[in-house]
Amino acid sequence: MKAIVTVIGKDKSGIIAKVSTAIAECEVNIEDISQTIVQGNFTMIMLCDLSASKMPLKAFHEKLVKLGEEIGVSIHVQHEDIFNAMHKI
Repeated sequence: MKAIVTVIGKDKSGIIAKVSTAIAECEVNIEDISQTIVQGNFTMIMLCDLSASKMPLKAFHEKLVKLGEEIGVSIHVQHEDIFNAMHKI
């Protein structure tokens, strides 16, 4: 199963390191990543593969949301199918 992880907030040192470390601790693989900073605002979107993880999507989501609160960014996790359905033209 794959999921889309988005991270949004004011730019600060360590966001990518902390988020990617938390993802790796869940045994989730980041397959693709894009990040940018626009006028001090940090945005990142990742395609993650959860197939090797023993952690259910809900628990993965909760862990990342909690991390986001701790580091002052907003983190959202969506199943890839839901993300794709929401963004169809």
